Amino acid sequence: MGHRGLTRSELLTAGAKRAAAVAIGGAAVGIFADAAAADPLTDNDLAFARLLVGVELLSIDFYLRAMNSGKFQPVGQKYLRNAFTNEVDHNRTVSDILVGAGYTPASATDFEFIYPKKAFASRGSIAALGRELETVGLGAYLGAVSGVQAQALVPPLSRIATSEAQHLSFFAYELGGHPLSSAFPASLTIDQVSAVLDQFTA
Repeated sequence: MGHRGLTRSELLTAGAKRAAAVAIGGAAVGIFADAAAADPLTDNDLAFARLLVGVELLSIDFYLRAMNSGKFQPVGQKYLRNAFTNEVDHNRTVSDILVGAGYTPASATDFEFIYPKKAFASRGSIAALGRELETVGLGAYLGAVSGVQAQALVPPLSRIATSEAQHLSFFAYELGGHPLSSAFPASLTIDQVSAVLDQFTA
């Protein structure tokens, strides 16, 4: 049976019901499924999970466009490809939080992503946009780490935040800055991240 993905308007609706029954367990369900089924998550935790899925879907779309732009040399393309693979893995992980709780995570078909004009016109413009998006991604995960109530979610979300910080360093270096980020990167609230997502979705 197919599942209806969450629409953009439902992304942060904490009480959104599942579109169809989801079988819990089995190899197809990720690392969070059993834990979420055994220990039901709060509406707050589910809201963070939905938000992070949206962040990851935007990141995946960005990296696909960046790779297809042809603006980077082979080494840069390699970094973009690695970051893209990371984001796919991150999306699978945070989607599994929702799957394990019996909900259907959003997919790319639920969104139409939009970008500033000429965002992919040059290596510099892509790097500037990448820095912006990765700053938001890092802030979103840091906000989730401090905001989720299920402690089982904290270690993997923290590890993803570390990965996002590495991506951010790459774009900082591309823009002629220092590859090391701030000693204390800022965390972002659900509302702050949602406002950014609104800017990039139609």
